[in-house]
Amino acid sequence: MRFLLLSGLGPANLNSPYLEGSLFTAHPSEAAREMLRRAGSADLSLGRLAFDQHGRRYALLRPRADTTPHLTTVTLLSILENSGHSFERLDLEDVWEGRAKAPAGDVDVVLLSTTYIWNGPILGSAVRWVRENLPGTRIVAGGQFTNLKFMAAMRDHPEIVAVVRGDGEIALPRTLDALAGRGELSAVPNLVWRDEENIRINPTEYVDIEEFPSPLVLGDQPIVPYESMRGCPFDCKFCSFPAASPKWRYKSAEKIRDDWISYADRNGADVISAMDSTFTIPPTRLRRLLEILPDSGVPRWEGFSRANTINSAELVAGLKAAHCFQLHIGFESMNDDTLKRMSKRVSVKQNRRAVELLSESELSYYGLFIVGYPGEDPGMFQDTQDYLLREYSGHFALSRFSITDETMPLWQDREELQIVADDPTDPASPWSHIGMNSAQAAQLYKETLDKVRLTNDKAVLSLWQHDYQHWLMPRHDFATNIAVEKCLERMSMAPVDHTDLDAGAAVIRDSLHRLQDHGVELAPA
Repeated sequence: MRFLLLSGLGPANLNSPYLEGSLFTAHPSEAAREMLRRAGSADLSLGRLAFDQHGRRYALLRPRADTTPHLTTVTLLSILENSGHSFERLDLEDVWEGRAKAPAGDVDVVLLSTTYIWNGPILGSAVRWVRENLPGTRIVAGGQFTNLKFMAAMRDHPEIVAVVRGDGEIALPRTLDALAGRGELSAVPNLVWRDEENIRINPTEYVDIEEFPSPLVLGDQPIVPYESMRGCPFDCKFCSFPAASPKWRYKSAEKIRDDWISYADRNGADVISAMDSTFTIPPTRLRRLLEILPDSGVPRWEGFSRANTINSAELVAGLKAAHCFQLHIGFESMNDDTLKRMSKRVSVKQNRRAVELLSESELSYYGLFIVGYPGEDPGMFQDTQDYLLREYSGHFALSRFSITDETMPLWQDREELQIVADDPTDPASPWSHIGMNSAQAAQLYKETLDKVRLTNDKAVLSLWQHDYQHWLMPRHDFATNIAVEKCLERMSMAPVDHTDLDAGAAVIRDSLHRLQDHGVELAPA
């Protein structure tokens, strides 16, 4: 039998419209071009910004040479390679963009990953592509969405003949064997399957991720995604992940070290990207990692952390010595009542302490915040806005609260907080609660980004940088890089910030002068 794997990211980025009209876009507006002319830089393009290092000239905005592969895809490819089944692979991004082409020849079963699918209509788009391009082909689904919505998925789409729930290392190969006539679907753990007119749900089994081999990465891979745990010990109400993977398990520090060294030796990995929701727990494992990683030869690594883990200068120094170069931290809010509503289990004091410690180090970090969580009113969000305006330093991202899933634990507070959503499965759908509605959240979102961008010299919005290498000036310190990004941000957003052409031109001129102070100039056209 021949299988087709459909996996990849979801179809949308809700924050991208914020950059429209700026110099970050491919085609600046007529007003932007006039501003550049009045600034004396009519032929300016961001690609011409450059700096000299050791006698060589480098573009400031160097395209990102390598991107992090999708963890789910890496894991599935490893499972399929080890199982010995014949398969092709298509990226779901090609499906969303309308450029996917079915492979030549017969395909017996499509394996559809739903990890980056968040509602019924998106799942329907993927199923429709299969129906139109591979008519009559059966689908086996798996991943976060169908872990939770397997009954609805099978009810709405007769093409889906089975769903692998939870761990797939054992279940998926045995499912493919059974479909090929070498076994029974009834004997496959974690499987939901069609038995003529009936839906059968098989018992659940969990893989011992400490004993089971970690995914085999194929070929050279400069950046390797990594999963050190499954499930989560926390119960943040905006996250439905624990419901889909209810048993928390984690790999030992020694297994992590050995895996990372293996990826460096076998795949040439320069960077490990730990994709866990919180890599820096449990504390005993983190302490052991800080003991064994410094002299182990592991590549540089990044991961997600909780704020209360970052509690001392010694710990930050230990992370740096252990080859950590970047942390992503979900601060979410700077209002203790909102944090309690979220069941975040951290305090504003702990959030503030983490930023203070990291800002004094050479570790890169990204702070993540939310506007509009149920129960939060504009006055409560003001604490977060004020903090970003007056105290925060480093990269940050602000997300508008969205209801992506009707299984999110926050629905337990529906009556108390008067949570209403036009479509609880659509993150773009309007919503309201006792504190505000989605339109107010959108207004506060833009207002906050504008104010922080124009007021706080030490806080840089993390949005436009993803296409470029990080850091922009890697031989320079944290403060210099933040200052350079801030100049670039203000200059590029001038056409959005200023309706007065001369005022916008003045910002562009001033930003270019500031960039020159940091060694960044316009290279010849």
